[in-house]
Amino acid sequence: MTKDLRKYARQTNAQLLLGFFILLVLVGVGSIYFIYGREAAVFGLVCIGMALVPAGLVWLVLALMGWAAKKADGG
Repeated sequence: MTKDLRKYARQTNAQLLLGFFILLVLVGVGSIYFIYGREAAVFGLVCIGMALVPAGLVWLVLALMGWAAKKADGG
């Protein structure tokens, strides 16, 4: 029985990323809410969302480059 280590690594990275964002929102925005109030917490969520835009664009470009490389190799 062989294990697909690449699949395992992808799953682990996805779980770590999800955990990071859950902690960021719960601890980060929660702390802002308790210290500064609801409006500041909403603005914190907006800032997190705006920070995800360039990160998402970078991920999209890299995913497209990976897809193009696989297509060029015939796979």
